[in-house]
Amino acid sequence: MNWFLGILFCLICIFLYNNFTRKKRLKKFKKHLLNNWGKPKKDTYFNFFAIGRYFDNNNHKKKAFHIISEKGKLDLDIDEVFKFIDRTCSKIGQQYLYYKLRTIGSLNDLMKFSALTKIFEVNKQLSIECQLLLSKLNTNETYYFEELINGKQIEKPKNIWFVYTLTILAIVSLILTFIYPVSSILLILIFAVNLFFHYKNKGNISYYLDGVTQLSKCLKVSQKLAKFPEIASHYNNFLFLTKVSSIQLKTEFIGFDKLAKNEYTFIFWFPIELLKILFNLEYLIFFSFIDAINKQKESIEKMYFFIGEIDVAISTASLKFGSHLICKPQFTATNEIHTENIYHPLIKNCIPNDLNLSNSSMLLTGSNMSGKTTFIRTIAINSILAQTLNICFAKQYSAPFLQVHTSIRISDDLLDDTSYYLKEVLIIKELIDASQGENPCLFVLDEIFKGTNTIERISGGKAILSFLNKENNIVFVSTHDIELADLLKKDNYELFHFSEQINNNKLFFDHKLKNGKLKTRNAIKILELYNYPSGIISDARKIENEIF
Repeated sequence: MNWFLGILFCLICIFLYNNFTRKKRLKKFKKHLLNNWGKPKKDTYFNFFAIGRYFDNNNHKKKAFHIISEKGKLDLDIDEVFKFIDRTCSKIGQQYLYYKLRTIGSLNDLMKFSALTKIFEVNKQLSIECQLLLSKLNTNETYYFEELINGKQIEKPKNIWFVYTLTILAIVSLILTFIYPVSSILLILIFAVNLFFHYKNKGNISYYLDGVTQLSKCLKVSQKLAKFPEIASHYNNFLFLTKVSSIQLKTEFIGFDKLAKNEYTFIFWFPIELLKILFNLEYLIFFSFIDAINKQKESIEKMYFFIGEIDVAISTASLKFGSHLICKPQFTATNEIHTENIYHPLIKNCIPNDLNLSNSSMLLTGSNMSGKTTFIRTIAINSILAQTLNICFAKQYSAPFLQVHTSIRISDDLLDDTSYYLKEVLIIKELIDASQGENPCLFVLDEIFKGTNTIERISGGKAILSFLNKENNIVFVSTHDIELADLLKKDNYELFHFSEQINNNKLFFDHKLKNGKLKTRNAIKILELYNYPSGIISDARKIENEIF
């Protein structure tokens, strides 16, 4: 009796200690969340292969208003933008944020997301409580939860009837053993055969194990999130949680295999494992689980969206609370773009600019290093953020809902034997095809056709830019070819430029957008400032004067 009381006392002490340390960790983490509200993540590794899994694998691309292409992602540094704005607490939140950044949905869905964000903006305490729950889904294994939604599930084997037969025989043999002990020989033989099927199926179990355990955790987190009145009133219908709950028991059973990795719980795992082998429990329940996953896939994805959307809404609320100038965009039915103090979020101390375009596009000229490419990227990035998160890095932003297409970074493809010019031709052909669609587009181009000679670059560029600037499309193009300014002015392009000043033999850029076309050049002057031989400078000046 004394030994029993001693063990009971030790177990109570262990429970109280674990409970105390858990509460202490929770309090410390809650303080961390409060102190870091509105601040970017620090010392965080971003595994974009895992983060981008849901975007890469989901089947909703055809339904979206627009998908930011791989080319657009590289041109606009979307991965770096993601790092800057990510304040999510779960891996599902990360995946969903990445999915949102590259998937422009409907205006109606955007307004619903904005309303959810507003809930967390005005209730910081609710945000912190939700973040504490969401942080339970912050392990790397959670990245694999999306496989239950988008992965191709294992098909039920054709010989499963034989496994059912073995299970029945095992039950009968076990009963007969108590009556006729010799029947234990048959039971041992059946156990040996079942052992083969059991461990043959372990590969399937291992493949699903991370996703299965995360399904159980996601369900528990979702159920707790749904209990907050503010969240419940926003979503109204939680039928998807009820449907996912129907497979919870099977999920817990499959996930029980995780106990084998814990030396303290192995003592419980081992006898249960013997029972699972004898009656093929794991084998049969696993394929029943797969059937349930296929049946409830839509509800599982709704739960994924529920978790991801809440996490991203909190992340957006935290971002808006920070020190950056952020506004709520206005969407218009007219072909106009109006911005005030718009800036690039990734550039420290970025100079803000104003822009007003009405039924026209922009041709932007400017000196080298003056900020032309940065500005057109600024417009494109803010257009995407406006239509995905309902935020803009500006004091004011007003524009229509636009599909965003880019041609900024282009390089030779040596492995594919594709020249720079041919790569340009193929990319711009995609823009031309997009311009003939039903939806209005924002085209952002930098130095069109710089892979070919001057005469054909200007003539071809003019023809293409005129073609793109039709219907409700808006084009932003930066160029060194000042000749394009005169050619495109009559085709409804407004002219703007960036310029520099030279003081004490040093270049100074104010990075302020100015009306009209650039009337100065600085390329040769930069050669001179960097002490190129005087013969080169004088020869260049002479040729410049002869040509122009």
